[in-house]
Amino acid sequence: MISTAIRVARVGSAAELAAAVLMMLGFPAIMVAALVPSVYAFAAAAAVTYLADHYLHRKGSYLVNRLSKVRAGLSIRFLIRELLLILLLARLDLANNLIYYGAIGCFIAFYGLQAPHGAEVTLIRNRRRMPVATRNVDLKSRLHIPDAPPFGMLDRSAEKMLHLDLAAVVGLLISAEAGSSLAGFIGIGITLGLGSLYVLALVPYVRGNKIPPDADTVLAAVDDWLREYKPQTLLYFSGSKDSTYQVNMWLETMEQLDSRPLIILRERIILQTLAPTTVPVICVPGGVHLMNMDLSTVRVALYAANVGKNIHLLRVPTMKHVFIGHGDSDKLASVNPFSKAYDEVWTAGRAGRDRYAIADVGVRDEDIVEVGRPQLAPIQGWEGVPEGRIPTVLYAPTWEGWDGDPGNTSIMLAGANIVKKLIKADPPVRVLYKPHPFTGTVLPKAGSAHRKIVALVEKAAAERAADPRFAADAAAQTEAKAELARIEARLAELAGSTGEKGDEAEATRDGVVDVEKHEEIARLRDEWNDAYWRSFPHWEHRVIEGAEPPLFDCFNLSDAMVSDISSVVSDFLASGKPYAVTDSAGLGVEEFKRQNTAVRAATILSNSAAEIGELLAAVRDPAADPQADDRKELKEYLLGPDEPASIEQFNTAVADLALKAETRNLGQESRAAAAGTPGADELSDALSAKPPTV
Repeated sequence: MISTAIRVARVGSAAELAAAVLMMLGFPAIMVAALVPSVYAFAAAAAVTYLADHYLHRKGSYLVNRLSKVRAGLSIRFLIRELLLILLLARLDLANNLIYYGAIGCFIAFYGLQAPHGAEVTLIRNRRRMPVATRNVDLKSRLHIPDAPPFGMLDRSAEKMLHLDLAAVVGLLISAEAGSSLAGFIGIGITLGLGSLYVLALVPYVRGNKIPPDADTVLAAVDDWLREYKPQTLLYFSGSKDSTYQVNMWLETMEQLDSRPLIILRERIILQTLAPTTVPVICVPGGVHLMNMDLSTVRVALYAANVGKNIHLLRVPTMKHVFIGHGDSDKLASVNPFSKAYDEVWTAGRAGRDRYAIADVGVRDEDIVEVGRPQLAPIQGWEGVPEGRIPTVLYAPTWEGWDGDPGNTSIMLAGANIVKKLIKADPPVRVLYKPHPFTGTVLPKAGSAHRKIVALVEKAAAERAADPRFAADAAAQTEAKAELARIEARLAELAGSTGEKGDEAEATRDGVVDVEKHEEIARLRDEWNDAYWRSFPHWEHRVIEGAEPPLFDCFNLSDAMVSDISSVVSDFLASGKPYAVTDSAGLGVEEFKRQNTAVRAATILSNSAAEIGELLAAVRDPAADPQADDRKELKEYLLGPDEPASIEQFNTAVADLALKAETRNLGQESRAAAAGTPGADELSDALSAKPPTV
């Protein structure tokens, strides 16, 4: 029942739900206390509403945000509480007392301060929002970007300003109970004094040298940097906050390019959630600003998603445009007809090429280039179960999906059966359970199934720890845990020293990555992963939730995997290890394999998981594994050959296409010079100098 209420109210936890209920009940309670009248009851109910309101705002509760849509926003709630306080004073026969008129005058004056305060905050934010935001771009030497107001002055500023009424409210309640006006007038003075100081403190930031440069100056500085840096290969991305992973997956590849890389983003929210990188990043929300940007040295533009805003860069003829996507799969998105707008489409392996041929959406075979998957480089190959260890099986189910189809995931229909058979296997195996982070967000049954699996794994781990057959090296684990603590302390220290401060303008000014710290953080994360696995016995069953350790690290520690239809299966193929996929929808082995290319070398499990023994047999005796050759062939078909390395293939493809772009541009210049007329590029530049008309 509570989980249903949480879902309906769209709050994140039972604590948020409780706070919302208390706030909703608190206001009627305040009114009753005012009518009774009871100062103590009023004070208690008011305190509940203050605390609940503050908690919900701090949590960013969806419910609080919706209240403003039904005319019960933050200002209204504070005003109601203050009006009810005046009602309380009237009911206490203080209507003829000076404190009564002082309260009315205080709240009128206090709300009079809200207008200039709100205007200042809005003006400061608008003026400090520059036309572009950057990372790893040296604008500090080209522009004077002043410091933002102290963070506390702009963060949740309306809430902070309104909470200044607390001094007046407390003082008036003390006066109402004590029968003396002194406390009330002291509270009124504090409230109005602090409110006035808040307004005055913001004044310097709306004028003079506290204002950042105008848009034209900023854009000119960015163009100056571009002319100096001379980017050659560009990764372009537009999307929502939830799609940031699609660009994050290409950051390491961009860092390894032989040419000078640049990343162009179109939404500020993407920049805010972008993973750390050493590659220069420019966020350009305005289409006209992008079209007027000096990208004349770029020869190859890479696109990770098919979105409408791609047209703003696709119109540039001096560079070649490539769709690289964000992972190969059998989904329709992998054969989007829009892909024929690009000069080339790059796929991981032959499967991507065949996919386009079968779909017949207008992408020509000669425009498809197979480049492998550079992101899979960290995944290690398999030489069998290490000597002296028991096999490790990773269970990594996907989630139920937005449509809530039980066939999307094995967790509800087969999850418990899979885990039970693995923990009861003889000879024994170790189970690593790593659920998808979205599990249970759509279907409560999926959440319940997840919790049941967690309980199974934890119980089995406790039983194994008590089994005398399994001995732990306590000294080694203690040493590993101490190393973990050291690494985490250093990572926290580095995060504190490199964390962004101030607003977007300050982040743009100061957002040049410290390469040494960036490399140290990467090294420490690798050391953390190594220490994590050594901090508990190699035979211990484990539930792994959260971002750390990463999925690829779990791949490397496992000898086999059980999963569902998702990109996880295709990625795991890079290891060459045995794997099983659950046919949760009950399609049957042949039809399941026909519909899903990535499972053609897998052990197919029914919901009973009766076939799990086939997977374990392949792990225990790799020489007798009937699907080893099939996995090798499927891996090359889906992901491309092992040699040359994928990053080498990718760099070669970039260089080849850059040469084509340069050849095309030289041809245009030659034809234009021979004819004595402007070329296509000159005409394009002339058109882009004018904003497009609607």
